[in-house]
Amino acid sequence: MTATSTRPAARARPFNWLPVKIWALYIVGLIPAVWYFYLGATGNLGADPVVTFEHNLGFWAIRFLLATLAVTPIFILGGPNLIAYRRALGLLGFWYVLFHFTVYLTLDRALDFSAIIPDIVKRPYITIGMLGFIMLIPLALTSNRFSIRRLGPRWNKLHKLSYLVIIAGVVHFVMSTKVLIVEQTIYIVLTALLLGFRVFKKPIMNWRKERMKAKRLAKA
Repeated sequence: MTATSTRPAARARPFNWLPVKIWALYIVGLIPAVWYFYLGATGNLGADPVVTFEHNLGFWAIRFLLATLAVTPIFILGGPNLIAYRRALGLLGFWYVLFHFTVYLTLDRALDFSAIIPDIVKRPYITIGMLGFIMLIPLALTSNRFSIRRLGPRWNKLHKLSYLVIIAGVVHFVMSTKVLIVEQTIYIVLTALLLGFRVFKKPIMNWRKERMKAKRLAKA
């Protein structure tokens, strides 16, 4: 008679929902672009649909870029860990900047480079916007694991360009509309807070560590 070994059944690994959530973020993030395109195609974007479409794409670009910069402060200050979604938020910001620029080139200026080049050179807000777009390109191209491994510490240095990109984007936005409205003020304040956080990041992290240490001692 042979003895049978009773091994515990291997536990099935829980399904990894993270890739699904990230792709869902991409899909949801692109809905505004599709919606504004639909409104424009059906004649529901007002008296100047091209400019409205162009501006709305630019607004969403700034929102996603600000959201990207907000991920680290939210986590350090005790909020949820959204680091896994930061790349998707940054790439969505890039795509909206690209859409914004494409609409300007094609629908606004009809690929008339005799008008586009003087625009870029002579109109400061377009010059600043173009500089921001150029700085954003290497960030988008290196937003992958291969580039992180290949560049090493240089990757972090390169991606500090995102600070200049958001400054350029907000300045471009404010100068292009020529008036300071509530939405612009909010973006300016958020940019100042998010960049200011980077300046005081170390003392803030030290304060948080001391606070967590005090909580652990209090529970002991």
